Amino acid sequence: MGDWVDLLPGLTEAESRQVEDGLPEADARVRAVLRMAPGYYWSASVTTGREWTVVGSWPVEDRRRGALAMHREAATRSIPTALNDVVRSLAEGELPWTRADLVWCLEVAGRGCEYTDGAHLELPAVIAARLAPAELHDLVPALTALLSELTDDAFLAATARRRAVTLIGQAVDRATGRRFPSWLLHDGDGFGPLVRTELGALLAGPGAPELLTFCASLDKPAAPAKWLRGLDERLLATPGGAEVVRGVLEAFVAHRQSVHDDSDRLLRGLVWALSRQPDDGATDLLARVTAAAAAAPRRAAGYPHAQRTAVAAVQLLAARGGDVPVQALARLAVTVRNKAVQSRVRAALIRLGALRGWSLAEVLELAVDDHGLDRDGRLRTRVGPYDATVEVVGEKARLTFARDGAPLKGVPALVRQAHDDELRQLRDLVKRVGATLVSERQRVEGLLSEERTWAYPDWVSRFLDHPVTGTYGRRLVWETSADGRRWTTGLPRHDSDGWTIAGLDGGTITGNRVRLWHPVRAGVDEVLAWRTHVLATGLAQPFKQAFREVYLLTPAEEETRTYSNRFAAHILRYRQANALMRVRGWQAGYLGTWDGGYDSEATKLLGGGDWRASFHHQLVETEDGRDHEVRYCSTDQVRFARRDGATWQPTPVVDVPPLVFTEAMRDVDLFVGVTSIATDPQWADRGEDRFHAYWHRTAIGALTPSAEVRRDALARLLPRMRIADRVELSDRFLRVRGTIGSYRIHLGSANVMTEPDDAYLCIVPARDHAGRIHLPFEDDPVLSLILSKAVMLAADDTITDDTVLRQLAR
Repeated sequence: MGDWVDLLPGLTEAESRQVEDGLPEADARVRAVLRMAPGYYWSASVTTGREWTVVGSWPVEDRRRGALAMHREAATRSIPTALNDVVRSLAEGELPWTRADLVWCLEVAGRGCEYTDGAHLELPAVIAARLAPAELHDLVPALTALLSELTDDAFLAATARRRAVTLIGQAVDRATGRRFPSWLLHDGDGFGPLVRTELGALLAGPGAPELLTFCASLDKPAAPAKWLRGLDERLLATPGGAEVVRGVLEAFVAHRQSVHDDSDRLLRGLVWALSRQPDDGATDLLARVTAAAAAAPRRAAGYPHAQRTAVAAVQLLAARGGDVPVQALARLAVTVRNKAVQSRVRAALIRLGALRGWSLAEVLELAVDDHGLDRDGRLRTRVGPYDATVEVVGEKARLTFARDGAPLKGVPALVRQAHDDELRQLRDLVKRVGATLVSERQRVEGLLSEERTWAYPDWVSRFLDHPVTGTYGRRLVWETSADGRRWTTGLPRHDSDGWTIAGLDGGTITGNRVRLWHPVRAGVDEVLAWRTHVLATGLAQPFKQAFREVYLLTPAEEETRTYSNRFAAHILRYRQANALMRVRGWQAGYLGTWDGGYDSEATKLLGGGDWRASFHHQLVETEDGRDHEVRYCSTDQVRFARRDGATWQPTPVVDVPPLVFTEAMRDVDLFVGVTSIATDPQWADRGEDRFHAYWHRTAIGALTPSAEVRRDALARLLPRMRIADRVELSDRFLRVRGTIGSYRIHLGSANVMTEPDDAYLCIVPARDHAGRIHLPFEDDPVLSLILSKAVMLAADDTITDDTVLRQLAR
């Protein structure tokens, strides 16, 4: 325990003797009953058995001493014993507790052993709740410090911690006369102090503490009917109850950070309270709370800011009318990584779609928010004497100002001073448009694994005319057909007749059905022609499409049938690999040196959610047995399963649709290609000996499909660059001729070797890898890295970086 123990007032010798008098006999008496009970010491049900009923007939003093004896047992044993219910049962009823009993219990708990079951806190919490305020007065500093410690304790069992915090908090409030409960919105996170500071007067109003206390009592995602009746009674009895509910929830939306589990439980009750309000404003707030609760820190995408609140809010939002719920849930379906929240979002969207006669895929498409932007992705509004424009530029949203048609730099001072509310609303709109752009990019790229077709008018309205989705759809290659058998490929083009599809020759292609083009369905000549066209026209596709890697079944995979070993036996830098998996939409348990932490299975839904790919990987233990940090993982099999109702059926790789197979394998290739230790040029100098053979073999090994596509892109890009006469492509390397020497850059790892001795050359790239040359896509960091290194080495006589010069001198 912490410093709170030092704040306890001391007991006199006489007081200690009075508390401890008769404890050995009481201990023996309780143990005799426990030995007869099934599950002795280890079962919470021990107090519900018939053997325990005899305790109820004991005199109150015997029960008091028995509770004190079991408290000492729970706090001082070297082995944890599940005595929570035993102590609680003994302490039930009106027992003659004293201030000395509480001080003694706190001293025993503070100086004894701490176990996660929290049994050592049960009796101090019960006694504190029973004593009169006058007996607690000089204990307030110690109890307050204990509360602060408990709210920060991440290891104590949640139920035991909440019970202790609630009872001790109530005791402190009675002793201090505090109106608002100290255990509600406590200091365990930044949210509690923020709300108490900003909404202090509102929270202390008549009925508000009781309303919030009741909201925090909900312990299930779905509120029972009895609890809802109690909620309605308290809302009616609280003047301004609706304002209290909305005020706390608005503060949570603005907080944008993770909250303590206790705050999460309070917020869950509050969203149920909000659901009792039928107006559109409540629906809008509920949608924003759902998004805020389901959001997660960038480095912990599977851990929402308030998971309990998110789960409940999704259910409540799906029951509301209008378009707002569909739009909010559709965004979450693409962005949420937590399995519990994700499954509920999917179920909610399926239910909403069924009511409207839509499939899940149609729900996601039709629910994309246009944020009031016109077809060109702009929204213009007047702010004082200025014209403000929110517009989509590339794949980002931005806010600009103009006066009398002349564009201005930044936000005018007058707008900041006199139109603060309007400026805040515009900036909030930019954030919301930006969030929709991110989720739409993920959704549209996910369509590459689906066998979807659209009627021509639906395709135009959903992918070309839409101000957000259109920024992606207009830069992608599509196919159209009149009969569903013969498909012709082209790019969207807008002319006097509206949107058409133009082929490679510029001619208009006709058809009544449209689908997204994927190179796995195209011939080699068609793929190469589109790559040439994309580069020649300067088209920047939102993600790799024309240059997308293709992964076809190999004879080895046909032989293994149930799995692919194509990317097995690689060593990856684990933290980077895990982060990249999450970015690409894979869900995986974190590896660690605990039971069940040595193996992990990353999974991703493909083919519109009908298929699941699994990528198995294992922890690579360190050579030092005392070092438990997870630095590396080894790769293993990729497997597939088909959805069968609520279950998944393992499926042979030969039966997996080509679109699903190639998209899954592309991701796994990306994990290996980006995070393998073979991509680290400094490994030879500081890496572990046991991995040297793998590093040397992979760093200059045969190219994977992603590296093959990279080679083709380089073959088209290099002739356009000023270093064209100094570079030469071979099967695996880009050879660069500088003034001082010549170099080879591996097309898979981007590692550099000097000629003729093949010594590794470590180069740390600048942030702007590729300079000003047009790249047809932006999701291949290795391509940019190779170009950056090639430009530097072609002018090696101008290098000023000391670390590179020292290596060249050697």
